[in-house]
Amino acid sequence: MFLQAIGGTATSLSLSSHHWLGGLALAQPAGQAKKPAIVRAAFLYPPTESLRKAGYYSWPGSTFDAEGRQSQYIARLQAIQARLGIRVWTEQKPLDEEATVAQFINAVKAEPPDALFLVPLKKGHWPHVTRIVKETGLPTVVLGPLGVLLAMQVRELHRQSGVYMINSLDNFDAVEQGLRMVRTASWMRQSCILNIARKSGEDRMVPHLGTKIRTVANTEYIDEFKRTGATDEVKELAARYRTGATKVLQPSDEDIFDAARASVALRRVVEAAKVDAVMMDCLPGLQHPHQHVPPCMGFMDSRDRGVPAGCESDLDATLTMMLMQYLFDKPGFQHNPTVETERNHYFCAHCTSATRMKGADAPPEPYVLMNHAEAGWGCVPRVLFSPGQDVTITKYLSATADSEKAQMLVYSGQIVGCPSVPQAGGCRTNAETTINELQDVTELKGHHLVMVYGNYARVLHRFCQMYGIETTV
Repeated sequence: MFLQAIGGTATSLSLSSHHWLGGLALAQPAGQAKKPAIVRAAFLYPPTESLRKAGYYSWPGSTFDAEGRQSQYIARLQAIQARLGIRVWTEQKPLDEEATVAQFINAVKAEPPDALFLVPLKKGHWPHVTRIVKETGLPTVVLGPLGVLLAMQVRELHRQSGVYMINSLDNFDAVEQGLRMVRTASWMRQSCILNIARKSGEDRMVPHLGTKIRTVANTEYIDEFKRTGATDEVKELAARYRTGATKVLQPSDEDIFDAARASVALRRVVEAAKVDAVMMDCLPGLQHPHQHVPPCMGFMDSRDRGVPAGCESDLDATLTMMLMQYLFDKPGFQHNPTVETERNHYFCAHCTSATRMKGADAPPEPYVLMNHAEAGWGCVPRVLFSPGQDVTITKYLSATADSEKAQMLVYSGQIVGCPSVPQAGGCRTNAETTINELQDVTELKGHHLVMVYGNYARVLHRFCQMYGIETTV
């Protein structure tokens, strides 16, 4: 079986040949460089000339140009490959007979890619698709162009674990989202979280996702904070905090300056560790005797740079923010949950948030500088979220072993507003939202959930389906 790298020349290359053609996208997580996700693509249909000779075409019909459609789709895949920085290898010839399907399955089993992309262009070739899915057991994105498959065929895989089934008219936005899921899973397996804790610990691996956790004592961060003085970088950052804020309430100039020192120290520790995300057991250092100032402005800066930063060393919250960043290029707002019973609204709050909730290239949200709500000192942001903004509220719940099933809480809603502080208690950054999935919002589950701008509930359900994660509300 011969393959062609999408975006390459007409030269045929076997999969065992590591001659990759075409450019990679530049966007990657912050840590070590990631290997590109590998996708094997195949089109399934008979030569159109054979149907002409038979005198009967069946679906998709006599005017459907399968060979032309394959060429169009390969061009679309080339663009997606460049944007996502993945590698898509496509079979040069369509899979038609049982023998070619078996050969494809054997090749995939011998050298498994991260996922498959299958495109049936003939109704009668659907059994080949289901066979490949069953026998390879790999995550698979299936694109059925509208008018090729019947509803009963679509239903076979629409809710099948391990599959993202698309039956739509040339919908490559959905294809790109599916391949982004593949890239996300690949990146999570290659990613590392720095856990800044009270004491160091052994490295460990997150079951199912494969993400590595490196635990170090907080003395490393505390020492870096103490070493960080009045450098030009710190002075400029403190000035940016002041000028960028719509108001400065409790914090003094010294508080703001120390928050800038803490942010620079955190960035240095994270960059030196070459990790993709950080989480910190941050509350003990805020109690007497003070070991460091609240790191909340540094967490804001980190998330704005696209580096997830988890409060209170909450692993699942940190993993959730990584998933949101990798899937949607947006930072998450980790928060404490409660409810507004009389309006049946959700209320969430914490003392830090990204300002670039709409994405790195979009304008930031405004913020106010306040002290830490629970500690009563320091400098933290009160980010003011946009009323009317659709949001997803979610949390990944890790399995304790690979043999167990991970879960994901998935909710969606809309921001109603950010209740004033005071009158409202709780942490400085807050939001009041609706929840679409619950008639009674008090039934919402979980703690330290993550809010991200945009309604991605349906996409998260599809991601979880493809990677064997149980969704719940």
